Amino acid sequence: MDLPKHLKAFLQEPYPLTKEQIEFYQQNRYIKLKQVLNIATLDFFNAAITRVVDSMQTEKKALEERSTYGKAFLQLFNLWREDPIVKELIFSKRLAKIATALMQTSGVRLYHDQALFKEGGGGITPWHADQYYWPLETDKTITAWVPLQATPLALGPLEFSASSHQIMEGRELEISDESEIVIQQQLKVTDFKHVIEPFDAGEISFHSGWVFHRAGANTTDQMRKVMTIIYMDKDMKLKQPENKNQVNDWNTWCPGAKVGEVINTALNPVLYP
Repeated sequence: MDLPKHLKAFLQEPYPLTKEQIEFYQQNRYIKLKQVLNIATLDFFNAAITRVVDSMQTEKKALEERSTYGKAFLQLFNLWREDPIVKELIFSKRLAKIATALMQTSGVRLYHDQALFKEGGGGITPWHADQYYWPLETDKTITAWVPLQATPLALGPLEFSASSHQIMEGRELEISDESEIVIQQQLKVTDFKHVIEPFDAGEISFHSGWVFHRAGANTTDQMRKVMTIIYMDKDMKLKQPENKNQVNDWNTWCPGAKVGEVINTALNPVLYP
């Protein structure tokens, strides 16, 4: 299977971001953007990514036998290295340019990608901040959350606590029952808006590494299929890891990178410009 020429061309086309949208992101550290992907592109990559996930997926336990994390989703990493078709989406200029503009950087590198498929009956994804896991020197990080279908509330779309990147409490927690309880309690005593909305087909969200987010359970019998792309400032430097997860991420996603130097490895190519 090859990527049709019209879809390849579409993934190079810039998405028209407004000054107001960039300002919204800078203030809230998340944004949802409609019609980033057209239906033809969405349907094509739904099929392509599902095929790769099915080939990589090794989970054998029934849902009820798994931990909270295990019930949240099937998680598979760096699909761009497994399949040249999926790589076309992960490396697309269209998405990388949005990431660059929202973060107000001169360009972005890939940190890594991951598929997050929440099975029918799958549980919540607890409150957390992604950057707890990342040995990265600054907060110039952004994740594109790309649903591969329209995602009503029943499927468990991503939820955000707007502007919560300002909160320090809870940053030290990995995704768990504890993070759901502690961060939820913390957010209840703040004025940060809890955003729970469905996603239209082709709508994508972008969120920063320190903004708190979660997802509800999938109460349907359908798979909620999502592809994510994590970008970082192209000049991002590796920091001294602060927990075991950051050590693991260093070895896994930035192998060979040196503390205090730009993360310029074969796994972290510049995607824009």
